Amino acid sequence: MSAKDTFHDVVIAALVKDGWTITHDPYTLSFGTTNVYTDLGAERPIAAQRGEEKIALEIKSFLGDSAVRELELGLGQFVLYRMLMRKVEPDRTLLLAVPDAIFKSLFEEPAGQRVIQEVGLKLAVFDPIREEIIQWLK
Repeated sequence: MSAKDTFHDVVIAALVKDGWTITHDPYTLSFGTTNVYTDLGAERPIAAQRGEEKIALEIKSFLGDSAVRELELGLGQFVLYRMLMRKVEPDRTLLLAVPDAIFKSLFEEPAGQRVIQEVGLKLAVFDPIREEIIQWLK
């Protein structure tokens, strides 16, 4: 397991404010003898007849020297985890949690929009100051 992201507790607080219950910290994906870990698993009730919505989040702070390099690493994790999750727990949605400043500077640009479309990237955009989810791209 890797170290917790800088914004780990911020994202937990934001999810709780948004009505989610943290169910896994970290969320373990076991596939044969391989284990990988996303940062969080969470659930919240949806319409009475439909049960619960389940998500897993990989939190990325993008605090390194290169936002593009951080994106490369985050996308690799996202694709690997999503592939395993589809087999292990297909009703759980995987999202990359990113700060709003990164969303604006990286994902609102044409290259970032292309990544979202091509990869099918799902995002939870959070405000690290207010500790709130400000946008879901599911």
